Amino acid sequence: MSQDAVRQRYLEINGIHPMTSEDDEYVTKQFRVLTELCAEAGRDVAEVRQLMLDHKLPMPGYLRSDGAEMVPADLFTLADRLGIDNVRQWFVAQWENDAEGNDAWNSYLSGRNVCLHSVTPATMQRKDQLIQAINAATEPDDLRKLSDELDRLEPEFAPYDRLRFGGPVSRDTYITAVRDRLS
Repeated sequence: MSQDAVRQRYLEINGIHPMTSEDDEYVTKQFRVLTELCAEAGRDVAEVRQLMLDHKLPMPGYLRSDGAEMVPADLFTLADRLGIDNVRQWFVAQWENDAEGNDAWNSYLSGRNVCLHSVTPATMQRKDQLIQAINAATEPDDLRKLSDELDRLEPEFAPYDRLRFGGPVSRDTYITAVRDRLS
């Protein structure tokens, strides 16, 4: 039951965009299969899925074409460090105001932050700062430095991401396009 409910919520969040073999290959390299990660961590997968549905852990970042729920390797890091019932309060407190913190928390829970190697308040904030700085930069050296730093935060994206996000992703706009412009 909870696997079907997670799949349904995932589709509500991301829409229906079939994964290709290229998408599957990328996702398999960048993410972990939820059932395997749970087995390695000694966690009950049904309980973890329920925590996702209860808005205590992020949803999977991807559903591979075989149905595997793909999650980041560090899915349990904040819950292990802080305790599952303390993560939200800590997370929201990392922003200057509760409204921003709650928006970031909801984004985190959506599983759509596949644009970061590690999804933490610090990396989410740094990505936003870098994008603002890239938009404001006028000097080629500054643009290159900022784009390179963003490149270190972001993995490559799957072609699927351009479908579910409705167009270019941040890597396309703030790394690839910037580098093309500078070359």
